[in-house]
Amino acid sequence: MYRFAKWFFTLGVLGLISTSIYSSVGGQSDRAPFPVPLSCYSEDIGTAKFIEDGCDKIHGIENYRDPMGGSVLEILSHRISANSFNLIASLIFLIAILHTFMANKITAKAHIIHEEHDERMKAAGASEEEIKHDIPFKAELFHFLGEVEVVFGMWVIALLFITIGFFDWTTFKNYMVYDRVFVEPMFVVVIMAIASTRPVVKVAEQLLGLAAGLGGHSKAAWWFSILLIAPLLGSFITEPAAMTIAALLLANQFYKYKPSSGFAYATIGLLFVNISVGGTLTHFAAPPVLMVATPWNWDMSFMASNFGWKAALGILISNLIYFIIFRSQFAKMGKQDEVEASTNFHTPEVQTLKPGQISHEEFEARWSEREVPIPWWVTLVHIFFLAWTVYTAHYPALFIPGLLFFLGFLSLTATHQNKMELKGPIMVGFFLGGLIIHGGLQAWWIAPVLGSLAELPLMLTATVLTAVNDNAAITYLATLVPNMAEASKYAVVAGAVTGGGLTVIANAPNPAGQSILGRFFENGVNPLKLLIAALIPTIIMGICFMVLP
Repeated sequence: MYRFAKWFFTLGVLGLISTSIYSSVGGQSDRAPFPVPLSCYSEDIGTAKFIEDGCDKIHGIENYRDPMGGSVLEILSHRISANSFNLIASLIFLIAILHTFMANKITAKAHIIHEEHDERMKAAGASEEEIKHDIPFKAELFHFLGEVEVVFGMWVIALLFITIGFFDWTTFKNYMVYDRVFVEPMFVVVIMAIASTRPVVKVAEQLLGLAAGLGGHSKAAWWFSILLIAPLLGSFITEPAAMTIAALLLANQFYKYKPSSGFAYATIGLLFVNISVGGTLTHFAAPPVLMVATPWNWDMSFMASNFGWKAALGILISNLIYFIIFRSQFAKMGKQDEVEASTNFHTPEVQTLKPGQISHEEFEARWSEREVPIPWWVTLVHIFFLAWTVYTAHYPALFIPGLLFFLGFLSLTATHQNKMELKGPIMVGFFLGGLIIHGGLQAWWIAPVLGSLAELPLMLTATVLTAVNDNAAITYLATLVPNMAEASKYAVVAGAVTGGGLTVIANAPNPAGQSILGRFFENGVNPLKLLIAALIPTIIMGICFMVLP
């Protein structure tokens, strides 16, 4: 399975590279733009912008002009009547979002079907081995439909047929090849794969351990350190890398002890919010900031002085509030840690065990927890590849070959490595790719909404819209709004990063965190409980951005 996944990944990313390269070359001049550019709704026929954006190639373009002085509702209604595909594409996107909220219930249904099947086989006298290998198709189907990471990609199929019905195959093909850029999903896959390796996690654990040492390496100190330092570190190593490292450390330090549901959801909600705002110290690490940095000339000093320090303060306050609420849980997990320390792989007698002395599954689990020192040069090479990926984040032709070299290095140093799981990163990349495809068809209604609001309503609206659409898409659409005031620019970015923890689709790194931590939640992470858990830190961050100068 691992070999298959590796080849699947290699072929897939090479295909995406080819697509990205192909999209940058000619062949687009004669085709009508799809989706319809926003300028085609606002520009007069025959203007330079109208011609430049290819509006003259759109059939029936004379009916697309927005009503002069119309309200947002009137504009949206007109755009639907001019091009009903707008509404259909958005409805498909809405259904996909609702599907993500139902994913845990679908997964629960899969487990019920599986259990009922096993009971029937037991009653029929089947052996344990027969039951293990006889997996019901219906259960597997429901399990597949309950995978959050496949939802948006699955609904792309519906979008495919709808697009062909309204237009043709060439239109959909050109949209995928020319108009969609899949660099971010590819980057997330690569950075997740590298950041989750044993040497990287261990060096991150050692660095955060210095901060945790100020609190005596207690569970509370570890929790606070991870949720404070890792998000701010995302401003430099990128948010997906910070999310991967933080989620893995939280899994090892807390989630493996099966904490209460309240603590589990509060921690993941806080993690998502903190990562979303923690990348605002710089102008190159957070996807929603990256979208506006060049068009609006926002540099590192601007981000640090207007966003970064407020984000750091908000993270600190949110952590303190949740620490006070759940402080009793840390003592309990500390006792569990002491008990485990006497029986886990850290003890010499356990580390000397051979695979034949215990089950293969148990040995593999304990092997991944070993504390055998890693040679400094192995760690250094891992850090180099991590830095290389971050440095070349916008150039898949550079970071993809870097990953292939990295996989070769893993094989050479297998003694010091744990098994690399590519399924999680691939699924996260698939999730983001599907979100990019659907999100590219929502500008027709999001842009007018953003352009019609004053600063405070704009920030609140951006926060809400982020929950149902990737925050990078929100800020990108804001750059298309003409003559936006500086205060409005600040408001939309503040709202986008503030709302980045409300749902799994709100911020690109969130699927990575869910992929790592989802196994600790029964039937996966419940979207509604995640939303509730993230509300307090979201409100705190919103107040920090709105009130502080």
